[in-house]
Amino acid sequence: MPDLTRYALAAAARGWHVFPLTPGQKRPLRGFTEWERQATTDAARIRQMWARMPYNIGIACGPSRLMVIDLDVPQDGDDPPPPEWALPGVHDGADVLAVLCERAAEPLPLETFTVRTGRGGTHLYFSTSPDVELGNSVGKLGWKIDTRARGGYVVGPGSRVGSGRYEAIHTAAPAPPPSWLAERLAADPVQAARPAVGHALGYALTAMRAEVERVLAAAPGTRNNTLNAAAFALGQLAAAGLLPRHLAEACLQSAAEAIGLPAREAFSTIRSGLDSGSRQPRRAA
Repeated sequence: MPDLTRYALAAAARGWHVFPLTPGQKRPLRGFTEWERQATTDAARIRQMWARMPYNIGIACGPSRLMVIDLDVPQDGDDPPPPEWALPGVHDGADVLAVLCERAAEPLPLETFTVRTGRGGTHLYFSTSPDVELGNSVGKLGWKIDTRARGGYVVGPGSRVGSGRYEAIHTAAPAPPPSWLAERLAADPVQAARPAVGHALGYALTAMRAEVERVLAAAPGTRNNTLNAAAFALGQLAAAGLLPRHLAEACLQSAAEAIGLPAREAFSTIRSGLDSGSRQPRRAA
């Protein structure tokens, strides 16, 4: 049995709903536009699909009752960390998580299923209960930390992207997320940032986070339009000098790819929306 078939079956055996990704890439296979609904744990269907080609493995977090914390590492050409995370010893998302745990006087939540990503980052898998609805986030917890839950997916172990392979490095069952961390993710970003709203930069960053989360929560069939509307709104702020355009562009691109939009299509939509919004600058309230 080919390796990727075994990996897909192993994920399904844990109750995780899988679907094929384009070989060597992170995006869903053409035709899987509703991957969250099409993902499956059926072993016969999985064998049939992966017999056709060595597809990479997507794991749909919502139906799998998973929340995955993505601890990324900087790549060549990335922007430096924002001022609040330009701290001694902070070099990547794992360091940021360590700081968050230290500030909360909580241990690092490492006793859970863990995957080393193709670019050297880390995915921490956590189980979620039906009464807890967590969505996706980009940077909500801190620099180089994203999360995937309902409406999102992750690249599963065994998959290859470029020269890197996704490897399970700790195969314990996913633990429930620490309550303090789940509370941060469930918090209303506007309310959480309200003390900073009076400052133009705080207002703009709060608006950007809200637009990114709107994209991450978009339903299939509405995602490209939602992305365009979000880019338009942030383009207005960028044109007013309240938000760096490159930051808005990068965050929207990350969110778009997280929900399965093709990278080139998303890039074009974001550029168009930002350009349109820039022709109608908006001031902070």
